[in-house]
Amino acid sequence: MNYVPTKGVPNIIIMPLTDVPDYRNDTVLPLPPEVSADAWAVDAACSGNPGKMEYRGVDLATGAQVFHYGPVFGTNNIGEFLAIVHALAMMEQKGVRKTIYSDSFTAITWVRKMQCKTKLELNPQTVALHDVIRRAEAWLKTHQFRVPIVQWDTRKWGDIPADFGRKK
Repeated sequence: MNYVPTKGVPNIIIMPLTDVPDYRNDTVLPLPPEVSADAWAVDAACSGNPGKMEYRGVDLATGAQVFHYGPVFGTNNIGEFLAIVHALAMMEQKGVRKTIYSDSFTAITWVRKMQCKTKLELNPQTVALHDVIRRAEAWLKTHQFRVPIVQWDTRKWGDIPADFGRKK
C-alpha cells in the first residue's frame, strides 16, 4: 500500500483499484452486499498480550485510513475499545454520521456499558494508556453522539477491512 503524506491530514492509504467490485458502485473495496459502504471499519492489533498495540479506522467507501493510533504498550481489547470511541469522537467532531463496524464483541460491549473493563496493570509503562482509557470513558459518558455499531461477521465476510493483516 502507498502512504501519501498530506499536510494536516493523517496518512491516507491508497488502495489498489484492481479488485473494485463490479456488483457495487459505492465502494472501491470488495465488500459483501449486506455491508454498508457508508461506514468506517475499526480494528486493533497487538503483538503479545499485553504488548505493542495499535488501532485504526478505515472508510469503507474509499478504502482510506481515517485515523491511526500507536503503537503503545496495551492489549488488543483496549485497542478495539479505543478505536470505536475514537471513531465516534471523530465523527462528532467532523459532523459525520456513519455506521461503525468492529469485529470485537468485547469492545462493543464495553462501549455500550461506557466502561473499559481491562485488567491491564497500572504501572509506569501503562499509565499514559490508562489516561487515554479514562478520557475515552469520560467522553462516552458526556457525549450523546451515537451511530450504529455493528459486529463484523468475520466467518461470513472475511477479515474486517481495517485489519492489520498480521495473523499467523
